Amino acid sequence: MLSKTDFRHAMSRLGAAVNIITTDGPAGRAGFTASAVCSVTDEPPTLLVCLNRSASVYQTFKGNGVLCVNVLGTGHQDISNLFGGKTPMDERFAAGDWSTGPSGSPSLEDASVSFDCRLSQITEVGTHDIMVCEVVSIRVSEEARSLIYFNRQYHELSMG
Repeated sequence: MLSKTDFRHAMSRLGAAVNIITTDGPAGRAGFTASAVCSVTDEPPTLLVCLNRSASVYQTFKGNGVLCVNVLGTGHQDISNLFGGKTPMDERFAAGDWSTGPSGSPSLEDASVSFDCRLSQITEVGTHDIMVCEVVSIRVSEEARSLIYFNRQYHELSMG
């Protein structure tokens, strides 16, 4: 039988964009770092985000029903680590410059791109929920740059 450790080791070889997922609304403000984000369809524009149901932010995201996928760029390693750890929410959000997207979710001003979304469907799989998110607004940075997580390390990509 395949072990959890073997699977995690193999997945470390799958390079992925680093994102900060944020929400704000009646259930409160929260955010976490995620690499489990991907496009689903362009009609309607839809993304999926995976979130562990045992995460401290889980009920906040489910309760608000909105979120923003902030795709990180070069120089964002520190804020990624803050949102990926046990840092209090106020300290996480103090580390960046934020605006409010149409959904009410925080949008990182210097993100490579931000996708403001509303949750349209949630599917439980194992320990996680797959949150299907309809994109209502997009804000794209002037610079094409990306922070990738591969082999348990950050890597920066940018176009001249």
